[in-house]
Amino acid sequence: MSHRPPTPSGRVTSAKIVIAGGFGVGKTTLVGSVSEITPLTTEAIMTSAGVGVDDTRQVPGKTTTVAMDFGRISIDRDLILYLFGTPGQTRFWFMWDELVRGAIGAVVLVDTRRLADCFAAIDFFEHRRLPYLVAINCFDGMQYHDPQDVREALAISSHVPVVACDARNRESTKHVLISLVEYVLTMRRSRAVAPA
Repeated sequence: MSHRPPTPSGRVTSAKIVIAGGFGVGKTTLVGSVSEITPLTTEAIMTSAGVGVDDTRQVPGKTTTVAMDFGRISIDRDLILYLFGTPGQTRFWFMWDELVRGAIGAVVLVDTRRLADCFAAIDFFEHRRLPYLVAINCFDGMQYHDPQDVREALAISSHVPVVACDARNRESTKHVLISLVEYVLTMRRSRAVAPA
């Protein structure tokens, strides 16, 4: 991220970012890997209520987020990001409107083995005109697909960033968050100079 001039009087700016994506894609892991505080999680053991509803074949032994994940990271001395991870299952989507209130942007985390699972999150943010980027979670540390191929498969605009990451790795996750902040700032600047 480019160095910004210090804010007047050393004031700290905070921003809210939403971490979304399909069930079992790594949202809780991402928040936990980068948070400076012990992340608040609402993980629960899968019960029989999820049988036939949640596809756990790709994520054996999975617990599930039933409300949200919460973490915090200081990007530099005057910018703090608050991270809110959404639950992935459709039955918890009623909470998304509250979770995105006041957010500057979102990360849509994807698993290329189950790409269709992120379509709902992309549609949600596009419908609300909330800036987002797509982060390809490289399970097993391997990137199996080129970001441009993922962009085409998701049919998203060329200006939406698509980056690869390892949700378990703090530096990788931090890079995703910085990329989102830079994208949001670029969009805001372009809107400010656009003719009315």
